[in-house]
Parts: sequence; structure tokens; C-alpha cells
Amino acid sequence: MGIIVIACYRPKSGQHEALARLMEQHVATLRLLGLVTDRAPITMRAADGTFVEVFEWASRQAIETAHGHPVVLKMWDEYAKVCDYVPVAQVPEAAELFPEFTPVAVNA
Repeated sequence: MGIIVIACYRPKSGQHEALARLMEQHVATLRLLGLVTDRAPITMRAADGTFVEVFEWASRQAIETAHGHPVVLKMWDEYAKVCDYVPVAQVPEAAELFPEFTPVAVNA
């Protein structure tokens, strides 16, 4: 059974476009490595520019594998250069009963 996660990426100053480019291949890369399911991810942007990505890991083992896989670690290192990972609770819309976000198209 898969594990659905909500990942939030807040772009560093001047890095919005760089982050958007990285996100275009994030889930596709994880899928190519067999780490996520075929479920289509949902990617959106909050009013403050934070990207919110909802996707499904294939398993707990897949998550553990990702945290040691050189391709994934390199990709995540590139993320760390252009964004901060934030808890969903720090996305202002998360305080709303029915939060609204702007959809973002990515390769999946």
C-alpha cells in the first residue's frame, strides 16, 4: 500500500523559476526509479509562492531507499539550493477550512 505525502517547498529569494524547473521532473524521476506509484501528483502554489506537492510513495521501503539513492540525493541537493522545506502548517492557506491554491502543471 502506498503512502501519500504533502511536501511544501518555499522558494528562496529570486529562486521561484529555478524551483519550478526542478519540480517539473521531481515525481517523474521518482517514478522512473520505482519509488512512487502511478497516481498522478497534484502540484499547486500558495499565495506566498510556496509550492505544495501531493504524491504517493510506493511504500515505506521506497521512502527509505530514496533517502540513500544517489540520483534522489543529488536532486534534493538541488532543491535545497533554491528552496526551504516547510511543514504544511506553515503554508498560510492551511489555516483555512477549505484552502485554495493555484494549480501548477508538471511532468508526471
